[in-house]
Amino acid sequence: MTNQNVVVPNARKGVDITIAMALSKSLFSPVVPKPLPAAPGGYFTISRKMFAKKTETGGKTNFWADSMRDSSPTRVKSTTSSSEIEEKNNWIVNHPSALNMFEQIVNVSKGKQIVMFLDYDGTLSPIVEDPDRAFMTNEMREAVRDVARYFPTAIVTGRCRDKVYSFVRLAGLYYAGSHGMDIKGPSKNGCRNKKDYQGVLFQPASEFLPMIDEVYNVLLERIKYIPGARVEDNKFCLSVHFRCVEEKMWAALVEQVRSVLNGYPKLRLTQGRKVLEIRPTIKWDKGKALEFLLESLGYANSTDVLPVYIGDDRTDEDAFKVLRNRGQGLGILVSKVPKETNASYSLQEPTEVKDFLRRLVEWKRSTLQGQSRV
Repeated sequence: MTNQNVVVPNARKGVDITIAMALSKSLFSPVVPKPLPAAPGGYFTISRKMFAKKTETGGKTNFWADSMRDSSPTRVKSTTSSSEIEEKNNWIVNHPSALNMFEQIVNVSKGKQIVMFLDYDGTLSPIVEDPDRAFMTNEMREAVRDVARYFPTAIVTGRCRDKVYSFVRLAGLYYAGSHGMDIKGPSKNGCRNKKDYQGVLFQPASEFLPMIDEVYNVLLERIKYIPGARVEDNKFCLSVHFRCVEEKMWAALVEQVRSVLNGYPKLRLTQGRKVLEIRPTIKWDKGKALEFLLESLGYANSTDVLPVYIGDDRTDEDAFKVLRNRGQGLGILVSKVPKETNASYSLQEPTEVKDFLRRLVEWKRSTLQGQSRV
């Protein structure tokens, strides 16, 4: 009898499971499974022969389908268990409301230049079924406009830059589309070194445009048989929306997307909120975009700047991580449910984001009025 085992992380469940399988050399010999020692850290062991083929196909597909399920907005429950309440309370302690902690936040900002970074979907606008109708309210637009009058402000999104500009419709902002791979700034307003400012336009993934266009057209054909699936061309990346796809079809959708990408090793698949993202393999993300914009504004190595990043998606974690590693700046996660995050504070929904931006403007105006009286 042979025992050849491979250790596979059971990341989604987060529990210790040991499945022991012993395979006989003869397929016709009766085999009594013998228990193996439990592997540490939430892993299970399973026969390599049985595991290999499934990992290459169904295993990876199931992983993506499970991940899609985990990232989906939580369904409304009629009851909440005591353990869920305790979990949320503990999470709030570690990620308190930015509105409740507003005074502490502005105290940290004294003597520093605040620079605002804002995600779009789920942050400035609600998540909607039709991504083409993710409109921000007029009240939110006014709040963003007022913030930009006092602080350099950037919209950092996975959307196409032109698309998100058509939603926001505010000049004087920086727009970083395609997860920061398409950055364009306004005139020299807000730049620290105005004499040297030449305007900001940065597109590190330009060479991938023909490839992305090609994959876009292939995907349109592949997923047209999956009801509700939609591909969005974000110029330097693609979004495959599954928010209108029945859950039972998610695995089929992932399999179609992965089968296309198998022929394009220079593209990678990532996941956001109700969306699969196809991006170039270059080392660039929203965190890199944040650092690039700070440098463009003249604050690369400055200690008198306070970057504030507000976002709701997994892709925003790259920016939260940059701020945490810098030990400088504030990450604010927009979420109604506890999530693992590198953000320091939280807001529950776009309406709270609007309230936070308004309070920030009111505080700045009050500060400037107080200084003018002196």
